[in-house]
Amino acid sequence: MGSTRYIVSMGELTRKDNSICFRKDGKNVYIPVENTKEIFCFNEVSINSKLLDFLSRNHVIMHFFNYYGGYSGTFYPRDQYLSGRLLIKQVELFQNNRLTIAKSIVQGIGDNIAEVLYHYYKHDKKEVKDVIDRIRKDLLNRIEEAESVEEVMSYEGEIWARFYASFQYFLPADFILNKRVKRPPDNPMNALISFGNTLLYAKTVSAIYRTHLDQRISYLHQPAERRFSLSLDISEVFKPVVVFRTIFELVNNRKLQVEKHFDRKVNYCLLNEDGRKIFVEAFEKRMETAFLHSKLKRKVTYRTAIKLDCYKLIKSILEGQEFRPFSLKEGI
Repeated sequence: MGSTRYIVSMGELTRKDNSICFRKDGKNVYIPVENTKEIFCFNEVSINSKLLDFLSRNHVIMHFFNYYGGYSGTFYPRDQYLSGRLLIKQVELFQNNRLTIAKSIVQGIGDNIAEVLYHYYKHDKKEVKDVIDRIRKDLLNRIEEAESVEEVMSYEGEIWARFYASFQYFLPADFILNKRVKRPPDNPMNALISFGNTLLYAKTVSAIYRTHLDQRISYLHQPAERRFSLSLDISEVFKPVVVFRTIFELVNNRKLQVEKHFDRKVNYCLLNEDGRKIFVEAFEKRMETAFLHSKLKRKVTYRTAIKLDCYKLIKSILEGQEFRPFSLKEGI
């Protein structure tokens, strides 16, 4: 799957000569380090310091996830792109113009959600028109007039709630979402959203690592301890395009089915190993989907678009340019 390697089974990861070796059930699978940028571990995997040193020298990031598919943490090689000047300017932007950046992010979320829903409106799901109009004609205007980040985030919550409520018009009944529950997810749709959001968050951590931005200083989400809050900011506008389009395709085409691909217990619901493999494959395919970038006049993938949003933010920080996050409609 390109530069990303996914490990969904129990096993052991070691260095073997100049390759990464995954040992499972007495068999070795070799992963070339040259074209590996990140490793996702979704099961119990044994590692040692020799491997971590090897990954660090080759700038390979390793993400770890817990039993519920939630993000646990990242092995983050020594920063190779340190910039004290950018760090100072990034903090100054937070202090002086945080609200403007927060508004741009939530407006981007609303625009992209409306554009995703417009696809279903064009395919005779006329019921979603009210949701699209509510977002574009009301909520986005209220965001523009908001006077605090807290107010902006309340409108963001309303946008997502209306989006979730629209699922009833174009998804099978067993995937309709009544309430968003995260830790742990309590039904198949919540399980898919949590898993997809976690994948996208980790992808964004990797993208920011390869820029001069500081992961800890964010604008929409409150900077906090024990998390990379800027990754939450950058990834938000891509959720409707990458995560939810992946979910809708898998569900509506019955590639994921409740009875086959989920483990259900009394108080939680998770994708099983087969379900995760199907989702990861579709997610990676979506990340590598190319579209014509209206400003660059060339095709770029969604993976590249995430990195381009990082560069847009850097230009805003250093040069005062307006930050406009990725727009599905405009292709920028």
